[in-house]
Amino acid sequence: MRLFLVGFTVLFLSGCVAQLPWASDQRVTSAAYSDPSPTSITLMTVIANGSNSAGHSSLLINASQRVLYDPAGTWYNKDVPERADMLYGMTPKMLQYYIDYHARAKFRVVMQTLEVSPAVAEKILRAAIDRGASFSGFCAVNTSNLLALVPGLEDFPISIWPISAVNALNKVPGVKVREIFQNDEGKDLHETG
Repeated sequence: MRLFLVGFTVLFLSGCVAQLPWASDQRVTSAAYSDPSPTSITLMTVIANGSNSAGHSSLLINASQRVLYDPAGTWYNKDVPERADMLYGMTPKMLQYYIDYHARAKFRVVMQTLEVSPAVAEKILRAAIDRGASFSGFCAVNTSNLLALVPGLEDFPISIWPISAVNALNKVPGVKVREIFQNDEGKDLHETG
């Protein structure tokens, strides 16, 4: 009877666990995109226009290839292979699709870019891959943990609130900020930065 209960519990719980996306090596390799701009990390945060509260954060990493670490994110594109929360092949077109998905009449996307050395960018890329999938609601914790790996940002505040990371990164010298405002049809209303 005990063995039956253990087996039943394992089967029951396995039905409660979502299947994580895991693109094949071939898809990940063939989608690899190297962006010619300087190596960098970009905190991308979705912020409500009215309340200025932030709802989601991700990290665009421009290293040997450009990828997007999108912890617990909901964006999907069939041409962007995903492994857990890592999105590969973030070409300019795919990045724009990602922005268009999030920037709406009620939400803007804030992009905070910090240029880093190729070695640091690669370190952040490896760390993001190693983090794997995130629990829902932990996007800010996971992106902040990665930012704390950057030399000079070792004391970066770790919080479940995405706006905390935005405010902290705004104080870092050399960070370039870009805000994208769009309507619900994905048309640019205006942009700052």
